[in-house]
Amino acid sequence: MIGKIAVSMAGHDKGSAYVIVKEDHEYVYLCDGNLKLLGKPKKKNRKHIAVNKTFDTGETGEKLQRGEKVYDHEIKRIMKLFKTHVGNAEV
Repeated sequence: MIGKIAVSMAGHDKGSAYVIVKEDHEYVYLCDGNLKLLGKPKKKNRKHIAVNKTFDTGETGEKLQRGEKVYDHEIKRIMKLFKTHVGNAEV
């Protein structure tokens, strides 16, 4: 799931979109390039997210999967493209 877009389904951030940058058995770690940066990603229970399987995160998503260095501005660009992709509707 690393490199995919996830939308929060529970909590105070319900409806917010993030990029999955890390995962373990029970949790995923999410960044949006703006408030949640790569240095301190949001820890979220897997049960509380919905993964978007249709949006392609491109080269940045592939870099995350390979474990290569990714920068916050790359994550921010993905989020901007995703919001354009889903339109101006609530994410």
